[in-house]
Amino acid sequence: MSAGAAARRDPTASGPSAARVSPDELRAMLVDGEELAVLDVREELIYSGSHLLHACSAPLSRLELTVPRLVPRRGTRIVLVDGGDGLAERVASVLRRHGYPNLHVLDGGLGAWSAAGYVLFSGVNVPSKAFGEVVEHTAATPSIDAAELKRMIEAGDDVVIVDSRPFDEFTRVSIPTATNVPGAELVLRVPDLAPSPATTVVVNCAGRTRSIIGAQSLINAGLPNRVVALRNGTMGWSLAGLAPDHGQDRRVEPLPPSDRALAWASSAAETIARRCGVRTIDMAQLRAWQKEAGDRTLYLFDVRDPREYATGHVAGALSVPGGQLVQATDQYVGTLNARIVLTDALGVRAMMTASWLRQMGWKDVFVLVAAGAESGWPAVPVLGMAERPELCIDPAALAALMEQRAATVIDLSLSREYRKGHIAGAWFAIRSRLDRALPVIDSHDMIVLTSEDGTLAALALDEAMALRQLPVRYLGGGNAAWTASGRSLTAEHPRFADEPLDVWLKPYERPSGTTEAMQDYLAWEVDLLERIKRDGTSAFRPLGA
Repeated sequence: MSAGAAARRDPTASGPSAARVSPDELRAMLVDGEELAVLDVREELIYSGSHLLHACSAPLSRLELTVPRLVPRRGTRIVLVDGGDGLAERVASVLRRHGYPNLHVLDGGLGAWSAAGYVLFSGVNVPSKAFGEVVEHTAATPSIDAAELKRMIEAGDDVVIVDSRPFDEFTRVSIPTATNVPGAELVLRVPDLAPSPATTVVVNCAGRTRSIIGAQSLINAGLPNRVVALRNGTMGWSLAGLAPDHGQDRRVEPLPPSDRALAWASSAAETIARRCGVRTIDMAQLRAWQKEAGDRTLYLFDVRDPREYATGHVAGALSVPGGQLVQATDQYVGTLNARIVLTDALGVRAMMTASWLRQMGWKDVFVLVAAGAESGWPAVPVLGMAERPELCIDPAALAALMEQRAATVIDLSLSREYRKGHIAGAWFAIRSRLDRALPVIDSHDMIVLTSEDGTLAALALDEAMALRQLPVRYLGGGNAAWTASGRSLTAEHPRFADEPLDVWLKPYERPSGTTEAMQDYLAWEVDLLERIKRDGTSAFRPLGA
């Protein structure tokens, strides 16, 4: 290699540019077994249109909030991907400033990857969604359609319907008579919900993945009941012209299961974990690995119900319910080939979750059976966050300015949250695209930035001040502080200074075209099976394969 080429690839070399890697070099990195984080730095909606299979969404606009969680080890080998427009270089500058030296940029971006003959994927959470399709294909997971389930309900058949999504999704829309049992809880809770082997157990989610994984969890565990997935979940129910429920609150409580259920679930989970090569560690091993976290990435997740987590957990563990970890692994684990430790006071949920991660191809997955004594919720890590009291105003001060028409409010929250509720008169903008939004707003008053909790607004202060020669402040505590002060948010009269490119909306979140969006989404999931085969970089090994 020439001296110039060596310098080009040296991630610690001086200068603003990150090391460049070709598509072939990145393809080799993906299969070399070493730690690697591939971060797509475009906005989520753009990312959802086309991206690499193993690329996590880490948009520049929310970089300081996303990267510490996705890539906690500063020395991790990172490849940044953009559309070939220089966005990755901007991100590299930010990450290097915050102590990430081992940075690379995919030369030519997505266009170069595609031109090299490699596969691109649309959608979000693709590895998990594709894995669900592989599981169904490999295990021939049984399913029933909405019409058959409706007939069973109306006939009074002996059937229990369990919804494997988080509770907030369940309350929004659910199947009539269903009970909310998030995915990792199924093996632990269903024996008490369906104590008779004659009861048919139907597992549903919004679409396909969590229905398939949930049903197959119970089948793999050896539940004596007939277990089926509801084909296409609540979307399939709606597309069949059937009316779902809304606002239901039937859910399993975070209480100990019966002795019979716990004994069966523990034995079943241990058997599956052993088949999948999951290993159990003790607290001493965890502490030793935590001391090595500067050299080897360690993720520590508590996979129980968040209500259990809040009452006591292992110090340093993050709350990530097991069903969601399998459903959206790329939202929580940004570093390939990292160590993952799952904790659970009873062991069942951690073992079931770990078994799925192993089948997905994650090699170093371990279980720690422990509850821990740390309570509450840890502070969210943020890169470079510092208090700016001289530039902070409180809700009362902002309200007074607005009454005098002396302030223009710009909301940097996710557009999903902005649509739900914003300060009356506030403009929506994307932080990394303020240069586009400010001319639309054309304010001559003080600019006050806000966001969900004020953090992103504070981070954006210097950028806004560099773009506009006006006083710029931020709302301390953001919209949460505004509502806590007794003031309301409104969903009416939204004002968009930029396109809402920051989020990919689920079919049922879209303001129009919901039916078509559901149909397209379900077809997309099914089609993933063939694209995964063409890509060739996944290591899926479901039981029975």
